[in-house]
Formats: sequence, structure tokens, C-alpha cells
Amino acid sequence: MQRHRGMFHLCLLLSAAFVLTLENASARQGAGVDQDRETDPLVLKKLEWFQDQKFGLLLHWGTYSQWGIVESWTLCPEDEPWCQRRGPYASNYWEYKKAYEALQTTFNPVKFDPDTWAAAAREAGMRYVVFTTKHHDGFCMFDTKQTNYRITDSSCPFSRNPRSNVAKELFNSFRKAGFGIGAYFSKPDWHSPDYWWPYFPPLDRNVNYDVKKYPERWSAFKKYTYDQLEELMTGYGPIDILWLDGGWVKPDNKGQDVDMPRIAAMARSHQPGLIVVDRAVGGRYEDYRTPEQEIPAKPLDYVWETCMTMATSWSYVPDDTYKPASRLIGLLVDIVAKGGNFLLNIGPRPDGELPPVSLERLKEIGAWMKVNGSAIYGTRPIAPYSEGNVRFTRMNNGMVNAIYVGADSTAALPADIAITQLHPRAGSEVTMLGTNTRLHWEERGAGFVIHVPESLRHSAPCKYAWVFRFKT
Repeated sequence: MQRHRGMFHLCLLLSAAFVLTLENASARQGAGVDQDRETDPLVLKKLEWFQDQKFGLLLHWGTYSQWGIVESWTLCPEDEPWCQRRGPYASNYWEYKKAYEALQTTFNPVKFDPDTWAAAAREAGMRYVVFTTKHHDGFCMFDTKQTNYRITDSSCPFSRNPRSNVAKELFNSFRKAGFGIGAYFSKPDWHSPDYWWPYFPPLDRNVNYDVKKYPERWSAFKKYTYDQLEELMTGYGPIDILWLDGGWVKPDNKGQDVDMPRIAAMARSHQPGLIVVDRAVGGRYEDYRTPEQEIPAKPLDYVWETCMTMATSWSYVPDDTYKPASRLIGLLVDIVAKGGNFLLNIGPRPDGELPPVSLERLKEIGAWMKVNGSAIYGTRPIAPYSEGNVRFTRMNNGMVNAIYVGADSTAALPADIAITQLHPRAGSEVTMLGTNTRLHWEERGAGFVIHVPESLRHSAPCKYAWVFRFKT
């Protein structure tokens, strides 16, 4: 992942000249000048579709899962907690890198069955998937022709498996299950000799030579990047999102210009309407922003998606700690109430299966979504967005959902829920999703109070959070 810090900055709304239905989808970060505004109607339409999906699955998977370590980052010679090396090769960087790259020769996830992954995600109520086709270490989980450092190379035992082209198999399975498809791709490539030139030792995450002094080498890397992305855009079926990581690869940082206008034009010539997410770079080619491991304090004026781990690590770590379902549901509700999407990450095991505890969490989330999904999908924010334990979402038919989120996994419905900043329309019914019961409510000041009968509190249709619907 990005592994960066910093505040999120609000951007300007799109010009009122855009039609209302596309306004939210078109809002851009830093959109102060026309060239930073997306105008392609197919992209704007796809962004509106994206905001309706709300809940997606992110998968970090590669050879590193065999060691149960952080993805890629132990190769980076920076003194950061996520870069720390462990194990028998930790004391010698070059021995460690050699052993890490040799993981290709032992990677054999014979239990990989993408249909089961897609079924589990669909049961959880997820609507789109983003898969790591290549992380910063440069190992390709697709059948690229640009390098032998790939899962389909003969040096990898899994190359003899009929499902060896993992990205293609996974995209096909999820697409068949009705998912939107996102291809994660790392712009930096620490295996490529044209990014980390072996003539010089790497000093940090950046290119390790002066691109102005050695323009031919950088040109070769740009071509390598372009050619790999064209492979993904042409040989892997319809793609909805190109999710580019490694935001330090940008023109104003050591001249690391990969020519995003040319890349985006090529990608959209093959995938019309493609959403391009050039993470942490800004401008025209970051169609939505991706707060990492955090939720903004308030709604944002641009399209956004929180990406967050279900456990503590992006990649598989044995005995990792997973967030309880109550917490994950609370996060989803809070993100959606603020107008964002929730991209929840799971790290598959080295044998090709999802960790059993992650499957348990997906089932619990799915049980909640079966009752309350209509308060999530296709909704938009409505002020005041939240009040105490309550989060609000707005439906396109004018109905409002007040979602009461329990403080923890043991919390129960209270007898009374007071809301001070919204008020049902006179004569409006207040209903609770999952029941046929019309609830009694009464005005209180500028707001109102919902009375929840004891019978309903003891036999609630779901756990952890409850949705009350009314018309304002």
C-alpha cells in the first residue's frame, strides 16, 4: 500500500454546468483549473455507478504470504516500522532480497478457488473487487510477457496449474458473480532493473538513479509500465477501475514521470469509461481519493473510498487479529453516511484459501446486509450525517435512514432513540428494517424520539446496528 502520512485536503466542487446526477461523481481533488476536471461522460457515469456500490473487497496476495510478512516493504531500505526485516536473512540486505525473490520458486497455492472467494464476498454484500496484480516488489500475479518474475513463469510451481494466471481467473470469477472489477497495479517496481538499477544500491522507495542523467533507462521503465498496463487492459475482460499505487512515482518527485495522460488514454481506448485512481497524486487522473486505514472526520467534496484492513496487516500474517463484525459494520455505516465507499482488505493464505476467521466475518456482515442493505447501496449523505450513535443516509426516493450503531458487539437496542437535528414529515411512518412493525414516535423540540417496544428489542432482526426509515 501507499504507506504515507498527511492530511486530506478538500477540493472544489465541479462547475454547476454539469448535470446534478453527475455532480458528486465529477467532484475532483484540487480541481481548480479546467485541465484537472474529468469531462468524459462515460467516466462520470462510471463514477456515479461506483458511488452506488458502497462496499468492496481488496485482496493483497503474493509470494510474501509464504513468510507471513508485510507485502513488499521489507525490500525497501527505509528505517520505518513496516520495512523491518526478520528471519535468518535479516542481517544482510542482499541475502534477504535474494531469498525474498526466490519465494517465486516455492509459491504453489493449490487451494486457490476464485469462485469460492467471489461467493463469500457476494454473501457479505460486497459489490466490487480490487486485486493486486502487481505490488511494489514487482512480482506479477498475471501472465505478463514483460518479465519472468511472474506466477506463470516455469520457475514457479503454480505455473503448471490450469489456474496459474491468477488475475484472469479471479476477475472472471468475480465478474461472473456480478462484481465490478478493479485492477491494483504498483507504479514503482523494485524488481525492475530500470527502476532499481543494480549498478546502484537502493536508498529508499524511489528510483535509485538520476532520471535526467540516464533518460534511456527511465524511458525503458516507462515502456515496461505502459506495456504491462496494456496487457491488463486488453487480456483480462472488462475492467471498471485501474487502481494505481505508489503515489511517489510522479513528475514532481525526482522526475518520475510515467506519462499518465498517455497511460489513461490507452487504458480508456480499451476500457471506455474506466475509472483511473492515480493514488495520492491528485489532478485529472485521480478520479477518486483513497484514505488509507482511516475515515475522514466529515463528508468530503469529492468521490472517495476508505481502504482498510480486516486484520492488522494488508497481507496474510499467521495469528493476526481481525476486527469484530460489529466494528466492521460500524465502519461501513460511518463511511457511507459520510458519502464514501468501504474497500475492506483480506490477505489470502499461501495455500490459496481465505483465512477462516475472515470468512466468519464476511458471513456476519452478510447477515446484517441482507436486512439493511437498502440503507447502504445507492444512498447519499444527508446533514447532519451523524448524531451520537446514529448515522444518516438518504435514498433517491426521499426516504431517510437513521442507523443506530451499538457501542460494541454486546450492545442492544435502547427503548428510546432521540434525534435532535432531523424530523419526519407530518404523518410520516417510522419503520424498522427487517420488521413489519410501525413504530411510535413523538416530537421533541426541533427533533423527535423513536420508541422501540420491548418485544422488538428482545427479538431484533439483526445484530450490531439497526435501521429506522422515515420521510422528511
